[in-house]
Amino acid sequence: MDHLFSRSWAALRTAVAGLSDEDFARPSGCSGWLVRDLVCHLVIDAQDVLITLATPTDAEPTRDAVTYWETTAAPPTGDDPLDALTVRLAAAYEEPRLLLLHLDDVGSAAGRAAALADPALHVGTRDQVLTAGDYLGAYVLEWTLHHLDLVAHLPDVPGPPAEGLARTREILEHIAGAALPASMPDEDALLVGTGRRAPTDAERAALGGPDATFPLHLG
Repeated sequence: MDHLFSRSWAALRTAVAGLSDEDFARPSGCSGWLVRDLVCHLVIDAQDVLITLATPTDAEPTRDAVTYWETTAAPPTGDDPLDALTVRLAAAYEEPRLLLLHLDDVGSAAGRAAALADPALHVGTRDQVLTAGDYLGAYVLEWTLHHLDLVAHLPDVPGPPAEGLARTREILEHIAGAALPASMPDEDALLVGTGRRAPTDAERAALGGPDATFPLHLG
């Protein structure tokens, strides 16, 4: 198993477990989502990990940890039907502790399944085939970016591990086929590089002005 998957997922789940009830009603870094909506999305993500690792195939891989990700023309707004469904599902939990219990159950199972997975196993997901190792490697980006989304308005909650930030930056740069400015720390590079934060004037200039490759919007 990709140890960064394990570390990134454990850090994200630990951060969620430390939230107060009030924190769940605060905005997240995902447009249109409160923290509770983001946590509900993490439950769905964990379910996807379980389903994918239990879906072996004899087909040859069509994607890897980088090409797994696709870009979209515009950032998500929260109006997509699936995004709206997540909001309704999150509201149905009514109490944050119920959502926490579900994430703990499914999230722990996803972590165990990942630890037991053969990295060379071919698995199918989203009409694509990857090795289990590449699939778990791709999810380092998912966990890291959503960890940044979680703490966007919660400055006292610990952020993602440094090595997860660094690896996510590498993946983003490979997707873009361009490097983010070396002068930008990993966290800032990811926030600006994915459109989660507007760049400062200096950052915009370092990125290349109006012709910059970034931000990338991932789908």
